[in-house]
Amino acid sequence: MIFREMDPSEAGFLKEMLYVSLFVPESRDPYPRSVLERPELSKYYLKWGSIPHDFAVVAVLAGLLAGAVWGRAHLPPHEGYGFVGIDIPEIRMAVNPEFRNQGVGAGLMKRITKRYREQGLQSISLSVDKRNPAKHLYDRFNFQVVKENRHDFIMQKMLNP
Repeated sequence: MIFREMDPSEAGFLKEMLYVSLFVPESRDPYPRSVLERPELSKYYLKWGSIPHDFAVVAVLAGLLAGAVWGRAHLPPHEGYGFVGIDIPEIRMAVNPEFRNQGVGAGLMKRITKRYREQGLQSISLSVDKRNPAKHLYDRFNFQVVKENRHDFIMQKMLNP
């Protein structure tokens, strides 16, 4: 398995990974792909590389893009779901289903936290549905719940204490 910084030519992969990252309970139908065009979601991939702290890591397994983690510092009034503060990148992560439970998520998380730590950032944040098993991974990486909403947690990880 190879982890590397995403090449700018692969920016379209973030849109696909955003779709994969949308949590859907087992009893519900998947979202239509058109949901990705809504402003509250498209801000996670449009104009990639033009917003502060845009950074993405991809995992390559058997020559295929297996997953990605990416961060972006959304500024008010365009905060993301996991917004904690200005200059705190909100990350999103997704692993294609056929590559899950193989260490891809942990490898991605290690690389993005290392990169943002090296940049001197104090923390990163994310939002996770309360029912999403990915929360266990975030707990393992010392993300702390800083806000609880009806359906999700906003979590933050301190990088440079």
